[in-house]
Amino acid sequence: MSLIWMFDDGIAHPWRCSMCGKIHDTLPAVVSMSPAYWDWASEQERISEFELTSDTCVWDDKYFFVRCVLEIPFIDRDGTLDFGVWASLSPENFRSYMKVFDSPNRAGLEAMFGYFSNSLPGFSDTMNLKCDVVPRESGLRPILELHANAHPLVHWQESGIRFDQAVAYVHEHLGI
Repeated sequence: MSLIWMFDDGIAHPWRCSMCGKIHDTLPAVVSMSPAYWDWASEQERISEFELTSDTCVWDDKYFFVRCVLEIPFIDRDGTLDFGVWASLSPENFRSYMKVFDSPNRAGLEAMFGYFSNSLPGFSDTMNLKCDVVPRESGLRPILELHANAHPLVHWQESGIRFDQAVAYVHEHLGI
């Protein structure tokens, strides 16, 4: 495997992914395919209590989740390290979101309060961090904005990280 990191010359050098073998100058998203509650459920519970799609999850008709993008800006180049993650929404906000899910008006929805619903490797507990779900136009998943607190993930989102830090994170936690 050959990872080529950004050097002091400020140029984003390409690197070879050990999984696909291709050369990249951007990073893959770190993706959670479901909320943690789905992951923790038994196979029987998943069948009887959950409805999971690529964008939404409903648990026992009481708990509602949407798939979002958590963007971590790079401080030394353009771009972001993206996390595909899930957030809970209140039943009312979930219904409002679903009413305009396929509509161009979806971006007109105001930010909705939620709770971060995944555990991310390399961070202390990220479950239930307070956040806002910010809808975007149809075809784009909403942006997840964490509420201010002392959690390191919040610091990353607020302050950004260097590209080589992002490469190191992805390398360590995605095995590339």
